[in-house]
Amino acid sequence: MDYTQLTGLLAAVLTTGANIPQTIKVIKTRSTKSLSAATYAMLFLGMVMWVLYGVIRKDIPVILANSVAGSLCGIILFMKLLALYRKRRNPNSN
Repeated sequence: MDYTQLTGLLAAVLTTGANIPQTIKVIKTRSTKSLSAATYAMLFLGMVMWVLYGVIRKDIPVILANSVAGSLCGIILFMKLLALYRKRRNPNSN
């Protein structure tokens, strides 16, 4: 493994792993109040695009890293959108 591959692998581990603490916190607290739906929608779509890019390039590390990160981001986005939906249905609740 050369330095370029090692750099890419480390970047993939860090950027994918960065989503884990937030996902765990959202699942445990069931709160997305301070999170931006627009930010997570953009992140999710960006990661989907990276997966497509990886598929086109046949780049397994790009596919795997962004599939995992996109899944974690998708969980957060789903929970945020669900919270927004519930708030709209029942505007008097906190």
